[in-house]
Amino acid sequence: MDAAVTSRMKPQAVTTGEKPKDSLINRVGIIGAGQMGNGIAHVSALAGYGVLINDIKRDAFDNAHAIIGHNLDRQISKGLITEEDKEQALSRIEFAESLSDLYDCELVIEAATEDESVKRKIFAALCPAINPTAIIASNTSSISITRLAAITDRPERFIGMHFMNPVPLMELVELIRGIATEDDTFDTSRKFVHSLGKTIAVSEDFPAFIVNRILLPMINEAIYTLYEGVGTVDSIDTAMRLGANHPMGPLELADFIGLDTCLSVMQVLYEGLADSKYRPCPLLVKYVEAGWVGRKAKRGFYDYRGETPVPTR
Repeated sequence: MDAAVTSRMKPQAVTTGEKPKDSLINRVGIIGAGQMGNGIAHVSALAGYGVLINDIKRDAFDNAHAIIGHNLDRQISKGLITEEDKEQALSRIEFAESLSDLYDCELVIEAATEDESVKRKIFAALCPAINPTAIIASNTSSISITRLAAITDRPERFIGMHFMNPVPLMELVELIRGIATEDDTFDTSRKFVHSLGKTIAVSEDFPAFIVNRILLPMINEAIYTLYEGVGTVDSIDTAMRLGANHPMGPLELADFIGLDTCLSVMQVLYEGLADSKYRPCPLLVKYVEAGWVGRKAKRGFYDYRGETPVPTR
């Protein structure tokens, strides 16, 4: 998490301590130790839930555990939590070597890359390994919940639970019901999200849901504005920061989200809604093909390899 980014965000009130006594969820399994997975683990453990993180690489878990500790220290420095809160939260987070280690989890949240084929493989392997009564949630930011649920053995216990990045700072979670999602699944998921101190926006199961249906086309249009030579990276971001009072310019935000994720969402919108206004900008495609996918790759619309980010165009 970058200080330049987090300094522009209003600190969120933090929920700490024991989970609600009437909660049907005691342990949360998380698949994927990346930025979304470790963020979900952070807020879940801080709220009193036992957390098991599964990832194909043990070092990814170790890195996630270190990042969570670092972000908890940030919250301590802001007076949001205590040192004891941090120690208890970290003690609740464990590594799950295999999917079968998640058997005792009442809720399993998939937080893998925004690639439907990857998610399908995960769910195919997950279902036989966990308790038949467990709820499965996907943190997908754009893919059909109904379609993902249909490949599992429990579409009625499947739901979309889209956390915003960075999870410890962002207040919103989108809850998305698939066509088969039962009321009990929705109610249990809603109570869990509220127990983390988050605010819920319920979205219908349409491509990209609410936030990304609005946000990503704006980012894509900003990239078209750059592609067509209307403005430079700096002028576009400055215009939107100062002219629209956005905390980050759209190109800086794209780098923060990850250009590969931006492209995936735009492809879902373009294919799912069959409307040319959602066509991904060719410049976005080019950057992703080059591996310049933003902050995580040290290059995107800005070059982050020096002390100060420098526009790449």
